[in-house]
Amino acid sequence: MKILAYSYRADETVYFQEFSKKYKVEVVLCDDAPNMENAELARGFQCVSIVTTPVSGELVEKFHEMGVKFISTRTIGYDHIDIEKARQLDMHVGNVTYSPSSVADHTVMVILMTIRKMKVIMQCTSVQDYSLKGVQGRELHNLTVGVIGTGKIGQRVIKNLSGFGCKIIAHSSHENEDVKKYADYVSLEELLKSSNIITLHIPARKNNYHIIDKNSIDMMKEGVFIINTARGSLINTEDLIEGIEKKKIAGAALDVIEHESDLYYNDLKCEILNNRQLAILKSYPNVIITPHTAFYTDQSVSDMVENSILSCTLFMEGEQNPWQVI
Repeated sequence: MKILAYSYRADETVYFQEFSKKYKVEVVLCDDAPNMENAELARGFQCVSIVTTPVSGELVEKFHEMGVKFISTRTIGYDHIDIEKARQLDMHVGNVTYSPSSVADHTVMVILMTIRKMKVIMQCTSVQDYSLKGVQGRELHNLTVGVIGTGKIGQRVIKNLSGFGCKIIAHSSHENEDVKKYADYVSLEELLKSSNIITLHIPARKNNYHIIDKNSIDMMKEGVFIINTARGSLINTEDLIEGIEKKKIAGAALDVIEHESDLYYNDLKCEILNNRQLAILKSYPNVIITPHTAFYTDQSVSDMVENSILSCTLFMEGEQNPWQVI
C-alpha cells in the first residue's frame, strides 16, 4: 500500500519513517501543498495525506480522476476540504486526533499572558523600559472563565484551569459528566453575559460561523478577554476589532484568524501582509497573535502522522476507522 503525503515538513521525517515501517506502508513525501498542478503526483495512489491547505471542489475532482479514494488530513479540523464535492464523487475523507494537551496547555498559557499584559511587558523590557506604567494585570482566581466546547481539548482546558481556583462555566452541544466535577454547564447567552474570559474549543461548522460577532460581544461584560485556539471562522474579525477599539474587549489571544491559509507557515518578513485585519490586530498592545501553532508539540506531530497513516490503512483494509468523517 502507498500513501502520498503533501505539505511534508522536516520535523515529520522521523515519524513518517517510524510509522511507515510499523504499519508496513510506503509513504511518498511531497514538500508542496496540494494544488491543481501537482495533483498529477497522486496518480496511482489511493490515499493522500494533507494538512490545513484548502482542497477545493475542483481539486477533489482532480484527485478523483487520479484514482484517489481517501483524503486524510493530519488535523482535527476538516473544513478546508470540500466535503460536499467529495460526497458527490463517492470519495472519502478522514481527520486525525492528537494530544489534547498541546492546544489545552497553549490556551492556558495565552490566557495568563493576556490577563497579565505580557505582550506589553516583553515589548517594554526589550527597550529597557522597566516602569510599571500600563502593565498592571489581573489574577485568574478572581475571574470567571467561560469555555465554549467541551470535547477533548475543552475538557483538558477546564481540568487545567481548575487548579487556578477560578470559577469555570461551560457551554456545549453535548454535556460531559467529568466536566461537571470542575465546571457548571450554562446556556450560551448566560456564558457570554457572565464570563470575564471566553475561550473557544469548537469545530468550524455552518451553525457556529461567527459565533462571536457584534451581537454576542454586546452581551459580554465590559473588559472581557477572548481566546481562540480553535478556528478563525468562529469570530467575525471586524466585530472583534471594533470591540477592542471601543474597549469593550480588554484583550485577546488568537492562534487562528479568518483568511489565514495563505499566511501561516510561510516566511513573510519582507512582505506586505495581504490580510489587513491581521495587520491591525498585530499592532494592538493587548492582542497576542500566534500563527496556528497551539497544536505544535513533539507528541502532537507524532500523533498526527501516525493516525493519518493508520487511518489510510484502516480505510484500505475495510476496517472500522474512527477518523473517517465521510
